[in-house]
Amino acid sequence: MNYILIGDSGHGKVIEDCIRANGHQVIAKLDDKYPSLFKVGPYMKGPIALIGNLLDEKTKVVISIGHNAIRQKIIERLQLSEERYGTVIHPSAIISASSKIGYGTVVMPNVVVNADSVVGNHVILNTSCIVEHDCTVQNFVHISPSAVLTGGVFVQEGTQIGARASVNPTVEIGKWTMIGAGSAVIQNIPDHVTAVGVPAKIIKERRTLNG
Repeated sequence: MNYILIGDSGHGKVIEDCIRANGHQVIAKLDDKYPSLFKVGPYMKGPIALIGNLLDEKTKVVISIGHNAIRQKIIERLQLSEERYGTVIHPSAIISASSKIGYGTVVMPNVVVNADSVVGNHVILNTSCIVEHDCTVQNFVHISPSAVLTGGVFVQEGTQIGARASVNPTVEIGKWTMIGAGSAVIQNIPDHVTAVGVPAKIIKERRTLNG
């Protein structure tokens, strides 16, 4: 399987490692910092608008950008059908057979997704994070490295859970919210806020999707 990465970034390097670990290859890295299409080693590089020059039936697309709102905007811009997007799962990840992983989602090394959890589309499950049983993680969420969602947690669209944060059982976190690194979430958190600390407390509203 061949892949095109949208976003030539550090995050993209980790995704490429996951792709290679599955025996596949990246053939192109597209980013609007490039003005035209050119070849560098094994890759084609160029602006995102030229994806049509490279995409064929044997190639999948992954958005290799960690910022949730930008990832969503690129999806809206590309207007590709869902089958064009690849789901990348590192071989070291442990994924329950009863869980579901959406298209365009990336599951990094040593991630655990336990029984009956549902992970949406274009989600990032970053290195060594844990999604326990019966969790729901909606589209465009980013669960940062070593963060832990305990059983029955519900994370709504576009939210980011910071590195090493933990979320107590059955807690619900709203849309486009940011949970700070190392925070402990013990009660529900609403939409469009930033919450940090132990226990996590709201410190500001997020007036735009960019925070």
